Amino acid sequence: MNQPVEAHCDHCKQKRPLFLFTPDHGHLGADMFTCRWCTRDKQPLLCVRCWGTEKQLEENDPAINQGAETMQQICDTNARIDARRAARAAADRAACEAIAAAEQAGGAQ
Repeated sequence: MNQPVEAHCDHCKQKRPLFLFTPDHGHLGADMFTCRWCTRDKQPLLCVRCWGTEKQLEENDPAINQGAETMQQICDTNARIDARRAARAAADRAACEAIAAAEQAGGAQ
């Protein structure tokens, strides 16, 4: 059975089993250039305690939460625009079909 790798934690410097901290978030626009996790040259190797602290900081980061809210607003707006386009396309098709039917009916007389 493999043993966890033990080394010095990048945060607390104690020798413990370590984990690579990778942020669990996406970005919208320029946020990726200011995020404290994504601007690091390399993600830290952390012990369980420090990893949990970093994860909690990420979950409570107002910039990331604001980015997620903004992305949701954009997605909701895009969905409404797509629904309007589909409704207009259906109305246009119905109008064209009605005109074609009227022309065929007028040509038959």
